[in-house]
Amino acid sequence: MNTYISADLFSGCGGLSAGMSEAGFDVKVAIENNEYAIKTFKKNHGDCEVISEDIRKISPEEVQEYLGDNILHLLAGCPPCQGFSSIRKLNKKRSRKDPRNALVDEYLRFVEGIKPLTIMMENVPGLESYYKFDDLIRGLKKLDYKLDYRVVNVKNYGVPQSRRRLVLVGSLLGDIEVAEETGEAKTVRETFDEIESFEETTDPLHKITVNHTKRIQKLISEVPHNGGSLSDVDPEYLSCHQKENVGFNDVYGRLRWDDYSTTITGGCLNPSKGRFLHPEEDRVITPREASLLQTFPKDYKFSTDMPKNALASMIGNALPPKFSYIQSNNIKEHLNQQLQ
Repeated sequence: MNTYISADLFSGCGGLSAGMSEAGFDVKVAIENNEYAIKTFKKNHGDCEVISEDIRKISPEEVQEYLGDNILHLLAGCPPCQGFSSIRKLNKKRSRKDPRNALVDEYLRFVEGIKPLTIMMENVPGLESYYKFDDLIRGLKKLDYKLDYRVVNVKNYGVPQSRRRLVLVGSLLGDIEVAEETGEAKTVRETFDEIESFEETTDPLHKITVNHTKRIQKLISEVPHNGGSLSDVDPEYLSCHQKENVGFNDVYGRLRWDDYSTTITGGCLNPSKGRFLHPEEDRVITPREASLLQTFPKDYKFSTDMPKNALASMIGNALPPKFSYIQSNNIKEHLNQQLQ
C-alpha cells in the first residue's frame, strides 16, 4: 500500500488532519498560529511538525525542509472563513477590507512554491463570489492543475449537521472531482447515544456547561423539547428579552433528536447565538456534544485551559473530520489510479 504525504495549512485544532490521517495520509507538516488550537492539535497529532507562526511570515521552502526529499502528495487547507461570511456579489468593496480575505492568496503562494501533486481547499460558499477566488482559480490553472469545485452540504456525507461548504480539489496528474455525496444520514440522537450522560460522565469536555442567570434558565426551561423555538414560548417570558435583540427563530432553540443539527459555529456553547440547546435537557450542548456533531472521535483530546468562547470557536471553526476523510479518501483513490 502506498504511503502518501500531506500538509495542512491553517490547521486549527486538527479536523482536516484527522480526516486525512484516517484516509491513510501521513500528515507531515501543519501551520497554525492560534495558541489554543495548537495545544489541541499537538495532543492528537504528535508526529506532525507544527509551525506555530503567522502563515504570511512562512516561506514554502521552510515547509519543504520538513518534507525533506519527500514528494508532497496533498496540500490541504481551510483559510479562516469569517472574512468571507458576509460576502455578497454586490458588496465586494466592503469585503476587501477584511485582512483575512488575503489568506486565500497565501494558499496559492504555497501551491506555487511546493507544487504538490494534489490540492484541496474548503471554505464558506460566499468565497465563490469573491474576486480573490477568481484569482485563485486562474493561478492554479496557470500551474497546470486540473480543477473541480462545488458547494455541498456535509449532512449528505454522514455528518449530523447542516453545513454548506465550498470544496475545491485539483491535481497535476489528471482530471479529478469533488467526492460525491454518500447519501448517509446521521441524527442528533444517534450522535449523542455514543457517549454517557452529562450527569454520569467523567469526560472533562462533557462536563463543561454555561451558568445562566435564573431568568435565562427559566426561559430555557420554557422552550419545548425536541426542536422547540422561542416562537413556542409564552410571550410573557419573551417581552423582557426583546431588549437583548432576542428575536431570531433559532436563538434559544433546541436541537431535534431525529434530525441533523444546525451549523455548529463559534457560538455553539451560547444559546443566544443559535439553536444550541439540548433536545431535552435544560442546558446548552456541551463542548463534547458539539465536537461529536462535528464528527470528531469521542476520544479526541481537546485542551480545556482556555475561555469557553475560545473553545467554542475552535470546535465550530473546524472542518468535520468525517467530511475531510471522504474528500481525502477520494483524493487517495485518484493518486492510486494515477501513480500505478
